[in-house]
Amino acid sequence: MLSIKQIYENDIDLCYELDSNTIALWSKKQWAKEFKKKGIKVFGILLSNLVIGICVFHVVCDEAQINFFVVNHKYRKKGFGTYLMDNLIKECENLNLSRLILEVSHNNSIADKFYSRFDFCTVGIRRNYYKDGSDALLKEKKLTSK
Repeated sequence: MLSIKQIYENDIDLCYELDSNTIALWSKKQWAKEFKKKGIKVFGILLSNLVIGICVFHVVCDEAQINFFVVNHKYRKKGFGTYLMDNLIKECENLNLSRLILEVSHNNSIADKFYSRFDFCTVGIRRNYYKDGSDALLKEKKLTSK
């Protein structure tokens, strides 16, 4: 059974483990800091009670920024990321947000293509943004409120 649930700080080990086994973006300390920020929401996609993906987004005023979005490697290209993103977009629309933004490495063509399917458009570039010196594409999706 597939479901989405909100994840709270007491599940930090779960978040860190999935991150470590996929994109290795944050340390455990950074995960703890993220959960402490005001406006942070963390959702997981569960397949039979197993968390296979996580999305972290930060709501500020009338917009949200996706800070983290990943699906476990062995569950990719099966529609789970789409399911998680659709849920995130609906959640943002329910909050009457006007836009959703994110950054993605210009080297990550798979992620860039994925976000384009949801009408994210490149609105800027952050030069040498990542540790490896790659640029970040700043992407935006305009939202329609109910």
